Amino acid sequence: MRFSVCIPNFGDFADPRAVARVAAAAEETGWDGLFVWDHVVLDKRPGRRFGDPWLLLAAAALATSRIRLGPMVTPVARRRPQQLARVVSTLDHLSGGRVVFGAGLGAPLEAEFADFGESADPKVVAEKLDEGLDLLARFWTGEPVTFSGKHFTVRDVPLLPEPVQRPRPPIWVAGRWPNRRPMRRAARWDGVVPIFESAGHAGFPDLAEVRDLIAYIRQERDTDAPFDVVFGGPSPADPAQARSLVEPFAEAGVTWWEESLPYGSPEEDKLDPVLRRVEAGPPSL
Repeated sequence: MRFSVCIPNFGDFADPRAVARVAAAAEETGWDGLFVWDHVVLDKRPGRRFGDPWLLLAAAALATSRIRLGPMVTPVARRRPQQLARVVSTLDHLSGGRVVFGAGLGAPLEAEFADFGESADPKVVAEKLDEGLDLLARFWTGEPVTFSGKHFTVRDVPLLPEPVQRPRPPIWVAGRWPNRRPMRRAARWDGVVPIFESAGHAGFPDLAEVRDLIAYIRQERDTDAPFDVVFGGPSPADPAQARSLVEPFAEAGVTWWEESLPYGSPEEDKLDPVLRRVEAGPPSL
């Protein structure tokens, strides 16, 4: 199992320098990755500041040399695929091939889509996600791309340079379990970031549910290529307590533990408490 830190792109972390501090601390204390949320407004809380996730990740890339970096997760339907392909490729070059691309529908749909005049119909957003992922993989080959879909069209366009990683950066897809459709989508790519409906924002799912999810993904996969299962939450700084929490998930098949403060907590977007947890180091199995 690998261990990452996941932080929002608002509050203190709207500042790229704060994200760079967390990234450098994470690398120094033995974490394997840093991931950043991709929201525009989220819940419209008055006075809340947001940073662009790609600029935040660029600052993290310049402050580190080893850890994995990426969005967790980008709503592909909210971005033009050609622009998204270019920014991911640029970050992959800046970081020396360390990008993981986390993708999903995005949420909340009303605030992040409808309030900007875009369709918040989950079916339409899902269609754009699928077409967008297909296009990203094609763009990242560096070869000319021709594509005619329901939502996107490309006419014989190459996008260079291609990413450092070949054949492309890993793609992890988020989705809610026990919904099967997003899990089938994730199974076509390199990893899944499941949200367990039974767990809630601050809880953890039953291990049997985690095993069921992983068994379903394996059933849907048509390749033996490596596949990541990404899950996490707040773990105790005490090593023994952290081990007792995390180890059963590793044994169930989770490959990345994603450390974050409880969703919606007063401290989730504050630099000091996040740094304290990061500096304590990842759980040790």
